[in-house]
Amino acid sequence: MRTVSGIQPTGNLHLGNYLGAIKNWVKMQDEGECLFFLADLHAITVHNDPAELSANCRGMVAALVAAGVDPDKSTLFNQARVSAHPELAWMLICNTPMGWLDRMTQFKEKSGKHKQRASLGLYGYPVLQAADVLVYQATHVPVGDDQRQHLELARDIATKFNSDTGTETFTLPEPFFGKSAARIMSLRDGNAKMSKSDPSDLSRINMSDDDETIARKLKKAKTDPEPLPDNMADLADRPEARNLIGIYAALADQSQDAVLAEYAGKGFGDFKPALADLAVSKLSPIRQRFEELRKDTAAIDAILRDGSEKASALARPTVEAAYAALGLLRN
Repeated sequence: MRTVSGIQPTGNLHLGNYLGAIKNWVKMQDEGECLFFLADLHAITVHNDPAELSANCRGMVAALVAAGVDPDKSTLFNQARVSAHPELAWMLICNTPMGWLDRMTQFKEKSGKHKQRASLGLYGYPVLQAADVLVYQATHVPVGDDQRQHLELARDIATKFNSDTGTETFTLPEPFFGKSAARIMSLRDGNAKMSKSDPSDLSRINMSDDDETIARKLKKAKTDPEPLPDNMADLADRPEARNLIGIYAALADQSQDAVLAEYAGKGFGDFKPALADLAVSKLSPIRQRFEELRKDTAAIDAILRDGSEKASALARPTVEAAYAALGLLRN
Protein backbone atom coordinates (compact mmCIF):
# COMPACT_ATOMS: atom_id res chain seq x y z
CA MET A 1 0.00 0.00 0.00
CA ARG A 2 1.33 3.42 -0.97
CA THR A 3 -0.43 6.40 0.58
CA VAL A 4 -0.05 10.08 -0.23
CA SER A 5 -1.41 12.96 1.83
CA GLY A 6 -0.77 16.68 2.12
CA ILE A 7 -1.32 19.47 4.61
CA GLN A 8 -1.45 23.24 4.26
CA PRO A 9 1.72 24.93 5.59
CA THR A 10 0.16 27.11 8.26
CA GLY A 11 3.23 27.03 10.51
CA ASN A 12 1.63 25.15 13.36
CA LEU A 13 -0.85 22.36 13.97
CA HIS A 14 -4.05 22.73 15.90
CA LEU A 15 -5.86 19.94 17.70
CA GLY A 16 -8.19 19.35 14.77
CA ASN A 17 -5.23 18.66 12.44
CA TYR A 18 -3.58 16.39 14.96
CA LEU A 19 -6.55 14.25 15.91
CA GLY A 20 -8.17 14.41 12.49
CA ALA A 21 -5.18 13.34 10.40
CA ILE A 22 -1.72 13.38 11.93
CA LYS A 23 -2.31 10.64 14.52
CA ASN A 24 -3.31 8.39 11.65
CA TRP A 25 -0.27 9.43 9.62
CA VAL A 26 1.91 8.29 12.50
CA LYS A 27 0.19 4.89 12.54
CA MET A 28 0.21 4.54 8.77
CA GLN A 29 3.97 5.01 8.45
CA ASP A 30 4.43 1.70 10.26
CA GLU A 31 1.96 -0.10 7.99
CA GLY A 32 3.03 0.84 4.46
CA GLU A 33 4.87 3.28 2.20
CA CYS A 34 3.81 6.85 3.02
CA LEU A 35 4.48 10.20 1.39
CA PHE A 36 3.45 13.31 3.32
CA PHE A 37 3.87 16.76 1.83
CA LEU A 38 3.43 20.43 2.62
CA ALA A 39 1.04 21.86 0.06
CA ASP A 40 2.92 25.11 -0.55
CA LEU A 41 1.90 25.26 -4.23
CA HIS A 42 -1.71 25.04 -3.12
CA ALA A 43 -1.08 27.80 -0.60
CA ILE A 44 -0.25 30.36 -3.31
CA THR A 45 -3.72 30.05 -4.89
CA VAL A 46 -4.49 32.91 -2.49
CA HIS A 47 -2.25 35.78 -1.47
CA ASN A 48 0.62 34.96 0.90
CA ASP A 49 3.47 36.94 2.35
CA PRO A 50 6.57 35.17 0.92
CA ALA A 51 8.62 35.32 4.12
CA GLU A 52 5.67 34.09 6.15
CA LEU A 53 5.04 31.20 3.76
CA SER A 54 8.66 30.04 4.04
CA ALA A 55 8.56 30.28 7.82
CA ASN A 56 5.26 28.45 7.94
CA CYS A 57 6.62 25.58 5.87
CA ARG A 58 9.53 25.11 8.23
CA GLY A 59 7.26 25.47 11.25
CA MET A 60 4.91 22.82 9.94
CA VAL A 61 7.79 20.38 9.44
CA ALA A 62 8.79 20.91 13.07
CA ALA A 63 5.19 20.38 14.17
CA LEU A 64 4.73 17.19 12.14
CA VAL A 65 7.97 15.64 13.37
CA ALA A 66 7.14 16.63 16.95
CA ALA A 67 3.75 14.94 16.56
CA GLY A 68 5.41 11.69 15.49
CA VAL A 69 5.91 11.79 11.72
CA ASP A 70 9.29 10.10 11.23
CA PRO A 71 11.31 11.16 8.15
CA ASP A 72 13.19 7.86 8.37
CA LYS A 73 9.93 5.88 8.04
CA SER A 74 8.06 8.11 5.62
CA THR A 75 8.86 10.63 2.89
CA LEU A 76 8.28 14.19 4.14
CA PHE A 77 8.71 17.02 1.64
CA ASN A 78 7.24 20.20 0.21
CA GLN A 79 5.53 20.39 -3.20
CA ALA A 80 7.62 23.25 -4.56
CA ARG A 81 10.79 21.13 -4.45
CA VAL A 82 9.24 18.42 -6.64
CA SER A 83 8.68 19.78 -10.15
CA ALA A 84 6.71 16.66 -11.12
CA HIS A 85 3.63 18.04 -9.32
CA PRO A 86 3.08 21.13 -11.51
CA GLU A 87 4.33 19.33 -14.63
CA LEU A 88 1.73 16.62 -14.31
CA ALA A 89 -0.92 19.08 -13.19
CA TRP A 90 -0.64 20.96 -16.50
CA MET A 91 -1.04 17.76 -18.50
CA LEU A 92 -4.09 16.84 -16.44
CA ILE A 93 -5.58 20.34 -16.66
CA CYS A 94 -5.48 20.02 -20.44
CA ASN A 95 -7.46 16.79 -20.15
CA THR A 96 -10.03 17.87 -17.52
CA PRO A 97 -13.42 19.25 -18.62
CA MET A 98 -14.33 22.60 -17.08
CA GLY A 99 -17.74 21.20 -16.24
CA TRP A 100 -16.13 18.83 -13.76
CA LEU A 101 -14.45 21.73 -11.96
CA ASP A 102 -17.65 23.76 -11.98
CA ARG A 103 -19.16 21.13 -9.69
CA MET A 104 -16.46 21.42 -7.04
CA THR A 105 -18.12 22.74 -3.89
CA GLN A 106 -14.93 23.98 -2.22
CA PHE A 107 -14.27 26.53 -4.97
CA LYS A 108 -17.78 27.88 -4.51
CA GLU A 109 -17.24 28.12 -0.76
CA LYS A 110 -13.79 29.73 -0.95
CA SER A 111 -14.55 32.18 -3.73
CA GLY A 112 -17.92 33.16 -2.23
CA LYS A 113 -19.44 36.26 -3.78
CA HIS A 114 -16.15 37.20 -5.42
CA LYS A 115 -15.85 34.40 -7.96
CA GLN A 116 -14.60 36.71 -10.71
CA ARG A 117 -11.72 37.85 -8.50
CA ALA A 118 -10.63 34.33 -7.54
CA SER A 119 -7.43 33.06 -9.12
CA LEU A 120 -7.33 30.47 -11.86
CA GLY A 121 -5.18 28.48 -9.47
CA LEU A 122 -7.98 28.34 -6.91
CA TYR A 123 -10.36 27.13 -9.61
CA GLY A 124 -7.91 24.47 -10.83
CA TYR A 125 -6.81 23.51 -7.31
CA PRO A 126 -8.49 20.06 -7.48
CA VAL A 127 -6.48 19.13 -10.59
CA LEU A 128 -3.22 19.84 -8.79
CA GLN A 129 -4.58 17.71 -5.95
CA ALA A 130 -5.15 14.92 -8.45
CA ALA A 131 -1.58 15.29 -9.71
CA ASP A 132 -0.29 15.17 -6.11
CA VAL A 133 -1.73 11.69 -5.79
CA LEU A 134 -1.51 10.23 -9.29
CA VAL A 135 2.14 11.17 -9.80
CA TYR A 136 3.14 8.63 -7.14
CA GLN A 137 0.84 5.83 -8.33
CA ALA A 138 -0.76 6.00 -4.89
CA THR A 139 -3.01 3.11 -4.01
CA HIS A 140 -4.69 4.89 -1.09
CA VAL A 141 -5.37 8.45 0.03
CA PRO A 142 -6.43 9.36 3.59
CA VAL A 143 -9.57 11.44 3.24
CA GLY A 144 -12.12 13.20 5.39
CA ASP A 145 -15.66 14.04 4.38
CA ASP A 146 -14.57 17.38 2.93
CA GLN A 147 -12.11 15.74 0.51
CA ARG A 148 -14.20 12.88 -0.84
CA GLN A 149 -15.32 14.90 -3.85
CA HIS A 150 -11.74 15.77 -4.79
CA LEU A 151 -10.60 12.15 -4.62
CA GLU A 152 -13.53 11.11 -6.80
CA LEU A 153 -12.43 13.77 -9.28
CA ALA A 154 -8.86 12.44 -9.22
CA ARG A 155 -10.17 8.98 -10.09
CA ASP A 156 -12.28 10.43 -12.90
CA ILE A 157 -9.31 12.36 -14.29
CA ALA A 158 -7.10 9.26 -14.17
CA THR A 159 -9.76 7.14 -15.86
CA LYS A 160 -10.30 9.70 -18.64
CA PHE A 161 -6.55 10.12 -19.27
CA ASN A 162 -6.01 6.38 -19.44
CA SER A 163 -8.99 5.95 -21.76
CA ASP A 164 -8.14 8.91 -24.03
CA THR A 165 -4.53 7.81 -24.48
CA GLY A 166 -5.20 4.06 -24.61
CA THR A 167 -2.72 3.53 -21.80
CA GLU A 168 -2.67 2.50 -18.17
CA THR A 169 -0.62 5.48 -17.09
CA PHE A 170 -2.30 6.00 -13.73
CA THR A 171 -3.37 3.85 -10.81
CA LEU A 172 -6.83 4.67 -9.49
CA PRO A 173 -6.39 5.50 -5.79
CA GLU A 174 -8.80 4.26 -3.16
CA PRO A 175 -9.93 6.27 -0.13
CA PHE A 176 -8.34 5.33 3.19
CA PHE A 177 -10.35 5.91 6.32
CA GLY A 178 -8.23 5.95 9.46
CA LYS A 179 -9.13 3.72 12.35
CA SER A 180 -9.37 6.54 14.85
CA ALA A 181 -9.59 9.75 12.84
CA ALA A 182 -11.74 12.26 14.63
CA ARG A 183 -13.69 15.18 13.19
CA ILE A 184 -12.83 17.93 15.65
CA MET A 185 -15.12 20.91 15.79
CA SER A 186 -14.72 24.45 17.08
CA LEU A 187 -14.74 24.90 20.84
CA ARG A 188 -17.14 27.81 20.30
CA ASP A 189 -19.46 26.20 17.74
CA GLY A 190 -20.01 22.46 17.61
CA ASN A 191 -21.30 22.71 14.03
CA ALA A 192 -18.13 24.29 12.57
CA LYS A 193 -14.78 22.58 12.06
CA MET A 194 -11.86 23.64 14.22
CA SER A 195 -9.88 25.99 12.00
CA LYS A 196 -6.96 28.38 12.15
CA SER A 197 -8.99 30.83 10.07
CA ASP A 198 -11.56 31.27 12.84
CA PRO A 199 -11.07 34.80 14.25
CA SER A 200 -11.49 33.55 17.82
CA ASP A 201 -8.40 31.90 19.26
CA LEU A 202 -10.70 30.33 21.88
CA SER A 203 -12.20 28.21 19.12
CA ARG A 204 -9.14 25.96 18.83
CA ILE A 205 -6.28 24.36 20.72
CA ASN A 206 -3.00 25.24 19.02
CA MET A 207 -0.28 22.66 19.44
CA SER A 208 1.98 25.51 20.56
CA ASP A 209 -0.38 26.57 23.38
CA ASP A 210 1.09 26.25 26.86
CA ASP A 211 -0.50 24.04 29.50
CA GLU A 212 -2.40 26.86 31.17
CA THR A 213 -3.84 28.06 27.86
CA ILE A 214 -4.94 24.55 26.85
CA ALA A 215 -6.73 24.06 30.17
CA ARG A 216 -8.33 27.51 30.05
CA LYS A 217 -9.67 27.05 26.51
CA LEU A 218 -11.19 23.67 27.29
CA LYS A 219 -12.78 24.89 30.51
CA LYS A 220 -14.30 27.81 28.57
CA ALA A 221 -15.48 25.62 25.70
CA LYS A 222 -19.15 26.06 24.85
CA THR A 223 -21.39 23.37 26.34
CA ASP A 224 -24.94 22.99 27.61
CA PRO A 225 -26.36 22.58 31.15
CA GLU A 226 -27.47 18.96 30.75
CA PRO A 227 -25.54 16.04 32.31
CA LEU A 228 -23.80 13.56 30.07
CA PRO A 229 -25.87 10.53 28.97
CA ASP A 230 -24.71 6.94 28.80
CA ASN A 231 -24.90 6.63 24.99
CA MET A 232 -23.92 8.69 21.94
CA ALA A 233 -27.42 8.62 20.46
CA ASP A 234 -28.59 10.98 23.21
CA LEU A 235 -25.94 13.51 22.11
CA ALA A 236 -27.33 13.76 18.57
CA ASP A 237 -28.75 17.23 19.20
CA ARG A 238 -25.93 18.41 21.47
CA PRO A 239 -23.05 19.24 19.08
CA GLU A 240 -20.75 20.91 21.61
CA ALA A 241 -21.09 18.06 24.10
CA ARG A 242 -20.55 15.53 21.34
CA ASN A 243 -17.42 17.37 20.24
CA LEU A 244 -15.83 17.34 23.70
CA ILE A 245 -16.56 13.63 24.11
CA GLY A 246 -14.96 13.04 20.72
CA ILE A 247 -11.85 14.98 21.72
CA TYR A 248 -11.50 13.03 24.96
CA ALA A 249 -11.98 9.70 23.18
CA ALA A 250 -9.40 10.53 20.49
CA LEU A 251 -6.82 11.75 23.00
CA ALA A 252 -7.32 8.73 25.24
CA ASP A 253 -7.55 6.20 22.37
CA GLN A 254 -10.90 5.08 23.74
CA SER A 255 -14.29 4.67 22.16
CA GLN A 256 -16.79 7.45 22.75
CA ASP A 257 -19.10 4.94 24.41
CA ALA A 258 -16.33 4.05 26.86
CA VAL A 259 -15.91 7.71 27.77
CA LEU A 260 -19.64 8.10 28.35
CA ALA A 261 -19.70 4.95 30.46
CA GLU A 262 -17.22 6.66 32.81
CA TYR A 263 -18.89 10.08 32.91
CA ALA A 264 -22.59 9.28 32.46
CA GLY A 265 -24.73 11.40 34.76
CA LYS A 266 -21.97 13.89 35.45
CA GLY A 267 -21.97 17.50 34.35
CA PHE A 268 -19.33 19.47 32.53
CA GLY A 269 -18.08 20.84 35.82
CA ASP A 270 -16.61 17.37 36.36
CA PHE A 271 -15.85 16.49 32.75
CA LYS A 272 -14.02 19.61 31.54
CA PRO A 273 -11.25 19.53 34.19
CA ALA A 274 -10.66 15.84 33.39
CA LEU A 275 -10.50 16.65 29.68
CA ALA A 276 -8.11 19.53 30.32
CA ASP A 277 -5.78 17.31 32.38
CA LEU A 278 -5.81 14.65 29.66
CA ALA A 279 -5.13 17.18 26.89
CA VAL A 280 -2.24 18.76 28.77
CA SER A 281 -0.64 15.38 29.46
CA LYS A 282 -0.85 14.37 25.78
CA LEU A 283 0.06 17.67 24.14
CA SER A 284 2.80 19.01 26.41
CA PRO A 285 5.49 16.60 25.17
CA ILE A 286 4.59 17.45 21.56
CA ARG A 287 4.82 21.18 22.25
CA GLN A 288 8.19 20.84 23.98
CA ARG A 289 9.60 18.84 21.06
CA PHE A 290 8.14 21.35 18.60
CA GLU A 291 9.83 24.27 20.36
CA GLU A 292 13.18 22.47 20.15
CA LEU A 293 12.83 21.48 16.50
CA ARG A 294 11.62 24.82 15.14
CA LYS A 295 14.90 26.48 16.18
CA ASP A 296 17.00 24.12 14.04
CA THR A 297 16.42 25.49 10.56
CA ALA A 298 19.30 23.52 9.07
CA ALA A 299 17.85 20.22 10.27
CA ILE A 300 14.39 21.11 8.94
CA ASP A 301 15.81 22.07 5.53
CA ALA A 302 17.75 18.80 5.44
CA ILE A 303 14.54 16.84 6.08
CA LEU A 304 12.78 18.66 3.24
CA ARG A 305 15.72 18.30 0.88
CA ASP A 306 16.12 14.57 1.51
CA GLY A 307 12.39 13.93 1.31
CA SER A 308 12.05 15.90 -1.91
CA GLU A 309 14.88 13.95 -3.55
CA LYS A 310 13.13 10.69 -2.68
CA ALA A 311 9.77 11.99 -3.87
CA SER A 312 11.24 13.29 -7.14
CA ALA A 313 12.76 9.92 -7.91
CA LEU A 314 9.42 8.19 -7.28
CA ALA A 315 7.45 10.70 -9.35
CA ARG A 316 9.66 11.00 -12.44
CA PRO A 317 8.69 7.69 -14.16
CA THR A 318 4.99 8.62 -14.02
CA VAL A 319 5.61 12.09 -15.46
CA GLU A 320 7.67 10.63 -18.30
CA ALA A 321 4.96 8.04 -18.97
CA ALA A 322 2.35 10.83 -19.16
CA TYR A 323 4.49 12.84 -21.59
CA ALA A 324 4.91 9.73 -23.76
CA ALA A 325 1.20 8.89 -23.62
CA LEU A 326 0.42 12.39 -24.97
CA GLY A 327 3.04 12.14 -27.73
CA LEU A 328 5.24 14.87 -26.31
CA LEU A 329 8.86 14.58 -27.45
CA ARG A 330 11.35 14.46 -24.60
CA ASN A 331 14.55 13.08 -26.15
